[in-house]
Parts: sequence; structure tokens; C-alpha cells
Amino acid sequence: MEEILRMEHITKRFGEMYANRDINLTILKGEVHTLLGENGAGKSTLMNVLIGLYQPTEGEIYLNGQKVKIDNPAKAVQLGIGMVHQHFMLVEAMTVFENIILGDKKTKGVFIQKDARRQEIKALAEKYGLEVQLDKLITEISVGEQQRVEILKALYRGAELLVLDEPTAALTDIEVEGLFSIMEKLTSEGKSIIFISHKMREVLRVSDRITILRAGETVCTLKREETTGQELANLMIGRELSPSHYEKVTTPGEAVVRLEHVDYHKEAKHAGLNDVSLTIGKGEIVGVAGVDGNGQSQLAQLITGVIAPDAGLVDLKQSKVAKFMPQSFIEEGVSHIPEDRNKMGLIGDMSVKDNIVLKSTGEPRFSRAGGWLLKKKAIRDYALEMQKKYDIRCASIEQDARSLSGGNQQKIILARELEARPDVLIAVHPTRGLDIGATRYVHDTMIEAREAGCGVLLISADFDEILEMSDRILVMFEGQILGEYAGTNPPIEEISLAMAGK
Repeated sequence: MEEILRMEHITKRFGEMYANRDINLTILKGEVHTLLGENGAGKSTLMNVLIGLYQPTEGEIYLNGQKVKIDNPAKAVQLGIGMVHQHFMLVEAMTVFENIILGDKKTKGVFIQKDARRQEIKALAEKYGLEVQLDKLITEISVGEQQRVEILKALYRGAELLVLDEPTAALTDIEVEGLFSIMEKLTSEGKSIIFISHKMREVLRVSDRITILRAGETVCTLKREETTGQELANLMIGRELSPSHYEKVTTPGEAVVRLEHVDYHKEAKHAGLNDVSLTIGKGEIVGVAGVDGNGQSQLAQLITGVIAPDAGLVDLKQSKVAKFMPQSFIEEGVSHIPEDRNKMGLIGDMSVKDNIVLKSTGEPRFSRAGGWLLKKKAIRDYALEMQKKYDIRCASIEQDARSLSGGNQQKIILARELEARPDVLIAVHPTRGLDIGATRYVHDTMIEAREAGCGVLLISADFDEILEMSDRILVMFEGQILGEYAGTNPPIEEISLAMAGK
């Protein structure tokens, strides 16, 4: 097959820290080439070099055999490179059509030939099965359609090489299938795709070749048919990954959370709660299984004080909750790993250090005068201690939290939430978008919290995670709990049927 891209000896250094070190990568025309590696392995940095956001410290890039200098994203677009980021780069106040033509260089002068542009976009969308509603605002369309808009935008600008960064992270199963069929159409037309994913099943399904990165360096490139998921996992983390089987708790302590006949907007099947009753015992993990969008988010919001029930009883540590406010729940010993670490878990522009102590600045060990005067040395020393304890990999604790990999961002949240020694931990999709190594770390940390007597509610759309971690399993469907099962030898088929509402 013909080569479209060659990255030779790419090194990217930030101060003394190497994000990429002597990486070689070759992409062939018409292939899906997966980049696989733990969080912090250097995948995003390498792609940011490719699209011109970063300049390499050393190394060269060749496109179609010609050496190129990509010194800004506009140059990458001009050269036929498009990237669909994990967090979409769309202007929410604009329509789908306006987003696609935004910055379009085809139109000269003041006036845009809208009809001609629409026809071109429609033809392109039809060709690749990219179904979009051109006149809808971005806020009015689903996540799956937003992704199709991003792909269409890249193709409209002439992309021959498309980078898809964690493209299935927020999609439903049906949308994932749709994405894979779009990818097949693109590669059958000779376009090339760099696919970044942590989901082994997806990688083995869609890839032609797989390049593994570890600690900023290339480990090897393999053909899909010549490898297995186990081999890839071992290569990613650089050691044998033995299956993890946590011992299950069968007799938890007293209830730290109790819900009785709780309703919240119960007419909204996918965003409400309908007659929900459950308990979480001291020192147990209760897993909530179900397809995303069946009331799980509302359940988490209720037990963290973000929303109040319309009806029913909520007890925390044997006492009825009267005041539904996040601060009250924090004071009652409830910690929260939220479903979106960027929007709800961290303040991206604040430092690693400040995010770690975010909920504790009023404590006497970190401040004087009721929180008005911060003890900067105490905060710094504590943050350094947490960086070491939770293995937060960053150049400095003064670094912005948003600049860290997803796994390291999650470790900041773990440090903040678990060092509070909570009685209750609400963990929502705690390993979403994380690689195998980071996932294992999160799981081990949750088990440690359980062993310390914390009652854990684990909400996850990853069925394997629920089976692995839960001492008891509840199934949610359309705002209701349809079944409760033991975590030891759970009846998988029965649970699967309950998840489908049967």
C-alpha cells in the first residue's frame, strides 16, 4: 500500500520532560491505524505535533513523500489533515451549516454562496452516510450528530488523513456502529484514519495496523490479525497484566445511604427517577448497571445533594436529609467522582495543587482567619505529598490541571475526594476514557476506600466494570430499579435482559 504520512524521530520536550521521544510512525493510504497507549503515553502530544498545535523539538514529517513543516493548524488543513477531538470544537450558538463553512477558504469576497455550499455539503454527507440537520443549532442535536458534523467539516476542508481521538467515548452503541460504517466508507475511498482508543474490542475490530506508545516512545507496530487483546494490553503497560479478581463483600455494615420510594421527574423516563428504593451499606460497593441515560445521572445528583426528590425518603447515616445542597452532603461525608471530570470535577485553569485542596481551603491546616489567609507552604507540601501518594504525573504541581492526561486528572479528583475519608463515595463512570493501567489504579483505590469502611455507589455503563467491582448489582431502566443481584457469581444473562427492560 502507498504511504501517506511518515513521522520520523519525533521528539517533543516541555522543559526537561519528554512527552515524545524519537517516535516513528507511518500511515498507509486507505488504512485505519490505531494509536494505543496508556494515558500520558504521548498520543495526544504526537497528534498535536501532526496538526500544527505544537512544533517538534526534533524530527521530520513527510506527507506523500514530501517533507513538510506544519507550523499551525491552518497549514495542516491545507495539507489535507483533519482532526476530530474528543471534546468537539463546535460553536454551539451557530447552526450545523454555519459550523461547517466557518473559516471556509472556498468563498472569496464578502458574500457566501450559501446554496452552492449547501449542495456541496449535502452531496458529501450522502456519499459517506453522514446524516446531519444543517439548519439545527449545535445545542439542539445529539452527541453522535455533533461528531458527524466534525467529520463532515474536516472532509469539506479536503481531509485525506483524519485523526479520530477517542471517538466512541460519549456515543451510544448504535452511534458507535454508525461511526464504524462511516469509517469503512472513508477507507474504501482511499482516505486514511488515525484512530485513538482505549477499548480493546474496538481496536481489534476496526484497525488494520496498531502502533503502541509507552512513556512517550514507540514500542512496536503490529498488524491486527497478528495480535490479541492480551498481548496489546501487556505491550501497553510493559508488564504482564494478570486478571484482577477482587474479593466480594457479602455482609456489609449498617446502611450509610437509604432511599425509599424516591421520585424525581418520574414522567421523564431517561432523566428521572420512579419509585427508587435502595441501600448502600458501610464497606460495600453497590454497582448500578444500565444503558446510559436511564436515570443514573439523576440518582448520583440526588445522593450528592445537587437535586431534591419530588417524593420519597433519603437517609444519610441513619438520619433523614432535610436540606438538599451539595455543601450539606459534603459536610455529611459524601464524596463524588463526577461523570465529566472536565466540567464537574476540575477547574482546568487552576493548578494541580489548587484542585487538590479545592474543598479544604477553609480548614485550619490550610488557612487562617476562616479561610481568608491561605497557608501557601502547607498547601504546597500537602499537594506534593498527594502527587506522590496518588502517582499524579505532571511536570509541576503548579501546572494547569487541563494540561494533564485524563488518567492524571482523575487521580487529582481521587486524591481530593478520598483523602476526605468519606462515609459515602458516589463514583460515576470513574474510568471512562482511561487506559488499562489508570483503570486498575482507580479500581484499586476504590477497593481501599471500601476496606476503610466507605459505602460506594458505582455507576458505570461498562458492564465488565460493574461485574468486576460490585458486591451487589442494581439494574436501572427508564428511571426504575428492575433488579438486584449478588456480586458473587451474578446471573449475567438475567442482568443483561433487565438492562434491556425485559
